Amino acid sequence: MPDESRLLRRAVFGALVTLIAALLAWLLLRALLPGGISAIEALILACIALTTPWAALSAANSLVGLAILLGARDPPAAVLPALSRIKSGPPRNTTALLVCLRNEDMGAVLPPLARLLEGLSAVGAADRFRLWLLSDTLDPAAVAAEESAIRPFLAAHPTARYRRRVQNTGFKAGNVMDFLDHHLTEEAYFLTLDADSVMTPAAVLRLVAIMEAEPKLAIVQQLIVGRTATAAFPRLFQFGMRAGMRAWATGQAWWQMDAGPYWGHNAILRAAPFRDHAKLEALPDGSRILSHDMVESVRLQAAGWAVRCLPAEDGSLEANPPAMPEFLRRDERWGAGNMQYFHLLRLPAFTALGRLQLVQAILLFLGAPLYALALALAAVNAVTGGGADTPMGALALAVLAHWLCYFAPKLAGYAQALVQRQVAETYGGRAAFARGALTEILFMQLFEPLSTLNKAIFLAALPFGARTGWLPQNRADRGVAWADAARLLWPHTLLGLAATAAFAATSATALAMALPFTLGLVMAIPLCVLSADPGVSAWLRRRRIAATPEELAGTA
Repeated sequence: MPDESRLLRRAVFGALVTLIAALLAWLLLRALLPGGISAIEALILACIALTTPWAALSAANSLVGLAILLGARDPPAAVLPALSRIKSGPPRNTTALLVCLRNEDMGAVLPPLARLLEGLSAVGAADRFRLWLLSDTLDPAAVAAEESAIRPFLAAHPTARYRRRVQNTGFKAGNVMDFLDHHLTEEAYFLTLDADSVMTPAAVLRLVAIMEAEPKLAIVQQLIVGRTATAAFPRLFQFGMRAGMRAWATGQAWWQMDAGPYWGHNAILRAAPFRDHAKLEALPDGSRILSHDMVESVRLQAAGWAVRCLPAEDGSLEANPPAMPEFLRRDERWGAGNMQYFHLLRLPAFTALGRLQLVQAILLFLGAPLYALALALAAVNAVTGGGADTPMGALALAVLAHWLCYFAPKLAGYAQALVQRQVAETYGGRAAFARGALTEILFMQLFEPLSTLNKAIFLAALPFGARTGWLPQNRADRGVAWADAARLLWPHTLLGLAATAAFAATSATALAMALPFTLGLVMAIPLCVLSADPGVSAWLRRRRIAATPEELAGTA
């Protein structure tokens, strides 16, 4: 695409973001200006103003994405031109399939890999792929179990390889780079898979074909959807996440084009440029970069290589955290990693769009303490008599507009499925899809304030040494005991009770407007327990509430 067209497309998108941000700011000012803005209200306004760029970006991505999803004959090809140039037939080049391991349940990891290798063999492409199991497991008992499970797998699949490091330098990014430095032979590409990733042979072959059709591509990142979940928490979370990512990624791919994202797995990468340009040094304080994927993407862009997103869902899956505690810990790890990007923004090598990608990643988490502070300030303002002259209707409209922008990606994805019958049919029809969407919205309206407060607490403690570490993840379904939930979530509950009491002491109207943001905090402990409860989970499954196309088709 000519540079003029790229600039025009990005200018149009920038204008849309600016327009939405201005509308949000105007609605909030319209609500707060009557009677004058007090010092506390000025602080609330500042908090919300700082979150507005992310909300506006979210809404703009979603509107563009929805327009493409509804209007394009082939939405992925509309934003990834190389799709129209791929050729049929076996791959010309060899691809390494890299699976990073660390204290994993190999009984869950190996079967999907076996199916992938057998599927590639069935279409005559097995000689163009080499599977590598790259272990960072250190615990002697875990190492013994891992090696015992892998031994028969290697015997059944003689082209597969297993390598274990004795030092975990650089975590997963270091694991991959160690392979590229010491074990890569003639493989032109490598495809990264997490231990819980599932990809079909067709999806893998399509990624290779895209790379072969476009020599300037360094990374093609496919969308990743949730594997069929039995537990209520991941089932509901990933139902909305899937709809949101479809709209978001399509819209983002339209304007970012060759400056796309990398999410660390279920993506194909060109080996030589990645090895040359994506090595990650330690940060100035000696710590390692935790959220490596986005940094690797922007480094390749700065070196003149293209990074593209393939906003297609088929054949690319992962398992989501099985319960709320694991989800919150994962968010903390990601938040700690994304905050490290502040150190990188000063580096001279990045492009302007690359820096914008890092800023987006920072804003994704930095909004949490701002929203939490705004809620706390609103409670203080209410009990001290502030806001008596604030028109509640105007305030409610401003809050609703911000809510719609924040959740715009999944709302756009839901709209697409309800408008396009063929999409809804994969979920069992429009009625079944609507039941799942409504249940997810109600659940996430309770959970999102809780998740936001948890991120805020962690990020507030981060400068003082708070760390979760990059620990092995629990991927198994389990219930959560009441005592465990209480130990984890008592601060959230107390803060929710205090805020609710403050609004209730002010007026019934104030309480009604606050409940969507405080009720989830008050109910944090039961919400954690019930969303992992086997009985609740079984009830959702029996009624096929929030069932995915793969679950209904029996394919994952």
